[in-house]
Amino acid sequence: MKLLDHLEEWLITFLMGGATLLIFVAVLHRYAAGMPIPGLQDALLKIDMSWAQELCIYMFVWMAKFGAAYGVRTGIHVGVDVLINRLPGNTRKAYVLFGLLAGATFTGIVGTLGATFTWDIAHTSSTSPDLEIPKWIVYLCIPLGSYLMCFRFLQVAWHFAKTGELPHHDVAHVEGIDTPADINPYNLADNLHPLAREDGGRP
Repeated sequence: MKLLDHLEEWLITFLMGGATLLIFVAVLHRYAAGMPIPGLQDALLKIDMSWAQELCIYMFVWMAKFGAAYGVRTGIHVGVDVLINRLPGNTRKAYVLFGLLAGATFTGIVGTLGATFTWDIAHTSSTSPDLEIPKWIVYLCIPLGSYLMCFRFLQVAWHFAKTGELPHHDVAHVEGIDTPADINPYNLADNLHPLAREDGGRP
């Protein structure tokens, strides 16, 4: 289970880093190939980078599918819960569970349809235009991302049923940075800071 705890982050980090590096190299190649430098220009024009744009598009599509699953797990998807939060405790819990299970059902159906489509296209000779890789590899993100999203919906529903808590994303929180301790500089026991008075005021 620990392997799945940060699966989306690893995949998104790899895809985003790879796409950024690939776009940088492709733009640099295009710019340098237009410079009239003898020898260098001829060498760069012989390098075919036309496939870079297509690969970046596929990488961003995969990123979006796994990013949706990450959103379910961390609670960053936009939701309108004004009416839900006004309901009594048990009624609210039932509605929230219904919504989560509906999300799991929907993504499970999409994953199954995507798996069927991917299986069918795998038995054809269809390939991508520039990379010329089998199209089923490209479309594999649909069942994988949808099934992972379905799993996250079920995971959140199970946790909510037990604890009554939903994942919450704090937009002000930065991963890896701890919340600073609340230190009263006027109460430090050294000769650089004056101690606070007994009544709580400053000296």
